[in-house]
Amino acid sequence: MARYPDISDHGLIGDLQTAALVTSDGTLDWLCCPRFDSPSVFASLLDAERGGYFQIAPDVDEYVSRQLYLPDTAILVTRFMTPDGVGEVHDFMPVTGRTPTDRHQVVRKIQVVRGMMRFAVNVQPRFDYGRRPHHLEFGDNGALFRSEGEELTVRPIAPEGVALEDLGVFWERDGDGLRWTRVLRQGQVGGVMLEWMGGQPRRLAPEEAERLADETQRFWRGWLRRSSYRGRWREMVSRSAMTLKLMTYAPTGAPIAAATTGLPEQAGGERNWDYRYTWIRDGSFSIHALLGLGHLEEASAFGAWLRDRATEQAGDASGPLKIMYRVDGSSDLTEDTLDHFEGWRGSRPVRIGNGAADQLQLDIYGEALDALFLGSECGLQTGYQGWRAATNLIDWLCEHWDQPEEGIWETRGGRKSFTYGRFQAWVALDRAIRMAQQSGRPAAISRWATERDLIYNQVMERGWNEKVGAFTQHYDTEVLDSSALLMPLTGFIDPQDPMWLSTLRAMDRELVSDSLVYRYNPAASPDGLAGDEGTFTLCTFWYVGALARAGRLDDAELTFEKMHTYANHLGLYSEEIGSTGEQLGNFPQAFSHLALISAAVNLDHQLDHGPGNVAL
Repeated sequence: MARYPDISDHGLIGDLQTAALVTSDGTLDWLCCPRFDSPSVFASLLDAERGGYFQIAPDVDEYVSRQLYLPDTAILVTRFMTPDGVGEVHDFMPVTGRTPTDRHQVVRKIQVVRGMMRFAVNVQPRFDYGRRPHHLEFGDNGALFRSEGEELTVRPIAPEGVALEDLGVFWERDGDGLRWTRVLRQGQVGGVMLEWMGGQPRRLAPEEAERLADETQRFWRGWLRRSSYRGRWREMVSRSAMTLKLMTYAPTGAPIAAATTGLPEQAGGERNWDYRYTWIRDGSFSIHALLGLGHLEEASAFGAWLRDRATEQAGDASGPLKIMYRVDGSSDLTEDTLDHFEGWRGSRPVRIGNGAADQLQLDIYGEALDALFLGSECGLQTGYQGWRAATNLIDWLCEHWDQPEEGIWETRGGRKSFTYGRFQAWVALDRAIRMAQQSGRPAAISRWATERDLIYNQVMERGWNEKVGAFTQHYDTEVLDSSALLMPLTGFIDPQDPMWLSTLRAMDRELVSDSLVYRYNPAASPDGLAGDEGTFTLCTFWYVGALARAGRLDDAELTFEKMHTYANHLGLYSEEIGSTGEQLGNFPQAFSHLALISAAVNLDHQLDHGPGNVAL
């Protein structure tokens, strides 16, 4: 087992309330329970010694492994090839549903498809990010790890009525965990189920494991069939859609930004954030992606979550909305560091919580109102309470849009008059006006229109830098910022406007590296942190959309196709791509996958109908 596998060397499984990562050598090295944002049970991804892991692999010195998903499912298959045979581990989590639960299951079903294979199973949990001790109890039908009221049950997949020893299963204590081996021959099935808060251990019959696998397979294939996407990139779009679904907390409909915390934007660097929360921005963009695929139910669920956040107005320094919340809508995200963790390949500090939660980021109001507007266009109407909450947000924005803020990238170098925040404030007012006019709802339309026009004129006059020939990151800089790529995509500026085409050419020169796009130049735009970062996958997919709208369809299609080569072996993306094509940052990243979906939908539309036409 590699001490620290590549970030890209992982597949994702989940049950719609939490998720796990599994490497291509069969190691489950990340799992938090009972929710995405709960403390970890396995976290060797962030500390090989203290984090804990669960590996299933051939009990031989050398083997070859490959990974794939069962087609149109979230069932991950790791195949092992040795001189004696070919074996597979099928990893999945039975779907839990919309009711919050403390009980979660990870099924790791082993089968041999050719010859024979001796498997070694090593279970090494570490509770509460490795901060809490546990004790291990062995039983005739499994084992139980206990730690301060929490339990992890280990259930062997084996038929009843036969002693485990007679099946070739040999248990032994291995440090703070357990290890056992089993020989399987062609056609035989074994493995293990982990149950969080599952009670006393008991066996899982092979037939029951098969039933759970069949139910999980039917769920994912049934869900995917609801997609309306029939475009050119169905395989990539489908995998991205399932990845977003895997990272959505079913009880509230809130998507997390990523499944992990602490994975760096530069190996050994300090940009290591906790992304297991729901950002207003990311969630709002997800509505675009989901509606583009016809998934109205998921878009509606997040719309309801967003309405509740707008109604409660828990923000303070951030305005009436906080920029991020926990998946249940609570807003306690106090940032702390896990000083006992060394971090992925020495990338420290490892953070939990997020100190950016109270930042003022004016763009979130534009993204939220744009999502509500798009939902209304697709038949997802806003009720009375929701409309009142939205108008309160807009009235607040009318009073507060013209002030410095922290911006979309959550830099910690001080507030600025960011161009992106300004034109997204314009988007918020524009969409609110349209919704009021279309529905006849009560609204201060005259005041909103006045402020909208003031914002527009300010951005065109102060956001534009004549010397650079482009819209810049903020009003007092010559630095470019790829967030401006959304200017034509939101309708703020015509994609054929000479000022925009000049901005796009400037980005070509300064922010684009063989089709990959940096969000900005960190050396020219200090963000208060040391180190460098890779290209930003979200921004590259935005670039695809901007190229298409500008009439550069060949460039857009080539850029999109090139991006597919940077996905990992399963079609998954992290946040960034490094200088040699490696994945960087938390993994997988919802931003990257929702942007891929939107880019595919828009590019299909442009290719079919010509540049200038607008899709979702």
